[in-house]
Amino acid sequence: MSAIHIHRHHQLGLPQARNIARQWATKAERKFDLRCHYISGDAQDTVRFERSGIQGTLQVRADQFELSAQLGFLFSAFAPSIEAQIAAQIDSLLHAHSTQPA
Repeated sequence: MSAIHIHRHHQLGLPQARNIARQWATKAERKFDLRCHYISGDAQDTVRFERSGIQGTLQVRADQFELSAQLGFLFSAFAPSIEAQIAAQIDSLLHAHSTQPA
């Protein structure tokens, strides 16, 4: 089994971070055929995602995102590519929201 870990700091606050996480979940469902389940909390939300061979979480906080995923044997060979694609999606969403006027 192979693991992916992506950690990004931001200064957007929890409401905007939630918006980004929901956008990421929608894109991940389409692009990677993941099943995503969004769990709201007071100070942190969690997006649980899975499909055959992949399972993980995206922790959503007011000042950071932390994605952890476990890849099964068949996906482990593609771990660097999968990690790069997920990181690029998160970075793109963060950049788009950080450059929008408040």
